[in-house]
Amino acid sequence: MSTFRSIVFSSVIAGFIVGLIVTVAQQFGTVPLILKAEVYEKAAATHQHDAAAPQAAAAGHDHAAHSHADHDHGAEAWEPRDGLERNAYTAAANVLTAIGFALLLAGFFAVRSGATGEGVTWHEGLMWGLAGFAVFTIAPGLGLPPDLPGVPAAPLLSRQIWWLVAVLSTAAGLGLIVFRRSVPAAIAGVILLALPHLIGAPELEHIETNVPSSLSHQFVVAVTLTSLIFWSLLGAVTSAVFARFDDVPRQTS
Repeated sequence: MSTFRSIVFSSVIAGFIVGLIVTVAQQFGTVPLILKAEVYEKAAATHQHDAAAPQAAAAGHDHAAHSHADHDHGAEAWEPRDGLERNAYTAAANVLTAIGFALLLAGFFAVRSGATGEGVTWHEGLMWGLAGFAVFTIAPGLGLPPDLPGVPAAPLLSRQIWWLVAVLSTAAGLGLIVFRRSVPAAIAGVILLALPHLIGAPELEHIETNVPSSLSHQFVVAVTLTSLIFWSLLGAVTSAVFARFDDVPRQTS
């Protein structure tokens, strides 16, 4: 089988397996916490709407009608229904995400196999998965921990830019430390690892929310553990499946 087909097939198989496993894990970890937070979010929205109604009436009929129209427009925004439909969309998103990252990992495995002539073991795949966990979860999570619904956050664009900088900087820093193995490279790697955190993630000066801080802390822990499961399984499973499809000639002694 060609290298390209090996990458694609192994990524799809591994992504499907890992995506479904993580979806099940989320049902016991993050999903219950999100549902609890949504209760607080809806309660806060109802309170704000009730408090704004007398002000709208005092401001005039036109303003009240406009506010009512805006409320109706927001109420009509589509979202999946709780239960099977919501779980199905979550599973699909997890599978697609897992396939995307598995393609990235399988590409690295293919380059390594082609350069060394040796196959990739699941132990090595696990280490690559843990590296992905450090790059995509730990590093950006130190500055931008996952938020529950109803918790205000900084503007989306600024958070996306900082997240991307943190991911690229961490990946480059780890690459210098692990693959270069020299003092100057190690120093440069440490600087890159620290750079996004020295810049600082965008955050709001004042955060007002009725979501309990204990619930937010539980959510951060649950997301981190779920991500650890995701990346560990993705690295190990992708490498194991890729090894079955990979037909790169092996070096012989």
